[in-house]
Amino acid sequence: MEIKPLQGVEELALKKQKIFLNSPLRYLSRSMLASMFIGFGVIVAFKTGNFFYLEHSPFTYPMAALTFGAAIILIAYGGGDLFTGNTFYFSYAALRKKMSWAIVWKLWTYSYIGNILGAIVFAFLIYTTGLFNDASVNGFLLGVVEKKVTDPVMALFFRGILCNWLVCLAFFVPMNFDHDGPKLFTMMLFVFCFFISGYEHSIANMCTFAIALVLDHPESISFYGVIRNLIPVTIGNLIGGAVLMGFMYHYVNKPFLDEKH
Repeated sequence: MEIKPLQGVEELALKKQKIFLNSPLRYLSRSMLASMFIGFGVIVAFKTGNFFYLEHSPFTYPMAALTFGAAIILIAYGGGDLFTGNTFYFSYAALRKKMSWAIVWKLWTYSYIGNILGAIVFAFLIYTTGLFNDASVNGFLLGVVEKKVTDPVMALFFRGILCNWLVCLAFFVPMNFDHDGPKLFTMMLFVFCFFISGYEHSIANMCTFAIALVLDHPESISFYGVIRNLIPVTIGNLIGGAVLMGFMYHYVNKPFLDEKH
C-alpha cells in the first residue's frame, strides 16, 4: 500500500487541529459549512428522485444516489469539517501519536455540534424559499424519513458502521490520485454506493430530518424518532471511521510507517 495517502491523513488531521486551537469558533463555523454542503446534496437528491417517485419509477433511488454526489464534491473542494470523516482522520493521527485523544474527543464534539447547527440553519433557509410548499414535492423525502425514524435500532447501528467505512474510503482512496478527474469519479462512485445500499450517514440524516421537520409532515415523523435514529447511527459511524478505517489502517501499515521514519 502507498504510504503517501496515510501521510496526507496525518497532515490533514494536524491542519484541522491547528485551526481549532487558533479559533474554536472558526472550527465550529467550518463544521456548520460542511453540513450545509450536505444539505445542498440532500435537496438535489430528493428533488430529482421525487420526479421518478411520482411516476413509481425503479430509477427513483439510482437518480437520487447519483445526484447526491454533489455533496461530497462541495465538502472536498469547498472546505468544511464533517464529523464522519473526522472519525477517521483524528483517530488515525492519535494512534500515530501525532495528537492526543483528549483533543480528538474535543474536535469530534465540536464538529458534531457544528454539523447539527449547520443542518438547522440550512433547513430554515430551505423553509423560507417555499420550494417545498407543494405537498407533491415532499412525497419521496418524507417517505424516506418516515422509514428511517421507524427502522430497528440495531439495523440502524450496523448500517451506520458500513456507511462511514465506505464514506471515509470515498475521501481516502482519491488521495492516491494526482488529477481531479479520477478523484471526482471515485468520490461520486463511492457516495453512489453508500446511498443506493441504504446505509445510514448521521450528518446526511441530520439535514434530511431538519428539512422534514420544518415541512408539513405526518405524525410518525417526530423529534423522538429523529433522536432514536441519530444515536445508533452516530455510534455506528464512529466505529466505522475510527475502528475500520483509523485503527485498521494504522495496524496493517505500522511496520512500513515505522520503517519509513
